[in-house]
Amino acid sequence: MRVLVLGGDGYLGWPTALHLSDAGDQVGIVDNFLRRGYDEEMGVQSLVPIEPLEVRTDVWHAVTGRRIETFVGDLVDAEFLLDVVRRFRPDTIVHFAEQRSAPYSMIDRAHAVHTQHNNVVGTLNLLYAIAEVDPQIHLVKLGTMGEYGTPNIDIEEGWLDIEHKGRRDRVLFPKRPGSFYHLSKVHDSHNIEFACRVWGLRATDLNQGVVYGQQTPQTERDPRLATRFDYDAVFGTVLNRFVIQAVLGEPLTVYGSGGQTRGIIDIQDTVECIRLAAETPAERGEFRVFNQLTESMSVEEMAKVVADTFPGPVEVHNVENPRVEADSHYYNVVFTGLPSLGLQPHLLSDTLISSLFPVVERHRDRVDRAALLPTVQWRRAESALRG
Repeated sequence: MRVLVLGGDGYLGWPTALHLSDAGDQVGIVDNFLRRGYDEEMGVQSLVPIEPLEVRTDVWHAVTGRRIETFVGDLVDAEFLLDVVRRFRPDTIVHFAEQRSAPYSMIDRAHAVHTQHNNVVGTLNLLYAIAEVDPQIHLVKLGTMGEYGTPNIDIEEGWLDIEHKGRRDRVLFPKRPGSFYHLSKVHDSHNIEFACRVWGLRATDLNQGVVYGQQTPQTERDPRLATRFDYDAVFGTVLNRFVIQAVLGEPLTVYGSGGQTRGIIDIQDTVECIRLAAETPAERGEFRVFNQLTESMSVEEMAKVVADTFPGPVEVHNVENPRVEADSHYYNVVFTGLPSLGLQPHLLSDTLISSLFPVVERHRDRVDRAALLPTVQWRRAESALRG
């Protein structure tokens, strides 16, 4: 296939591009390097050094003989995006190109507006470009399990069959997101579903859990092919933070009681999910949704797995939760679509030993301990309104 990866310089976009190229697809990357700019803004850096995109693609070509075409520009620029889609003529477009941090979107008004404008407008421009160039193009969009929130019922895969006053219907699963970032993803999902229903586009929305891991078989071929490892309180994940703290001999900081439950997935499984979805496209006019996770754990359970797996003493400390979320809740996710396509999942305990602890140990001198501390408060706007 010809696959265009939007956001192909990012944490997930880069290893996805390599995974698809290694599988024999002709791959193109679109990126505006906004994620690298966030590092400069926030004064942080990836734990693992990452090379410029031009170096990465040159190394990949040298190692494998396969070329990856690159396009530098912004999805918010509709004419640029339309021109790229016309020139590359993809069979599939994989869409990662969004501001992905919930804390970043909650810093203040400007960051909330930036997040929603960047994410929602960019996706709208993409839908129009697909409709104009070739409605047969299959859109694979990275959503998030955070769109659903934590409902007190099982989370179905995108759709819900309901009966009300003697009548039945099939509707999109109700969404109750927990940040302006997650709200932008909900807007995306509704816009994509509308385009499929009204224009006859085809799309797969992958509602993904928290991703952990930093290595794939492709990135391991040369150190210059490495992808990001974010651990700071704005762009990092809870698991990355725990691993850093364990290696440094610091207590694992659990927000609240740690009863918040999340779906999680290894980065190796993320890139394979993308391949599986791309190779078995949705039907024309179909808005297909897969919940993309392999395990569900509470934050407290994640801390316990890290502590039990690490070869040394580890303490766990509970700290005040800066977010507005239930301290504990019901959480049961249906995820059958991707396993039915052949996904063979990795497990957290295995990846910690084989990859995460060694990666952090090699780069421990690059850790900024201050960056681990939460600085963004969800209730800031509410406090300001109260005066």
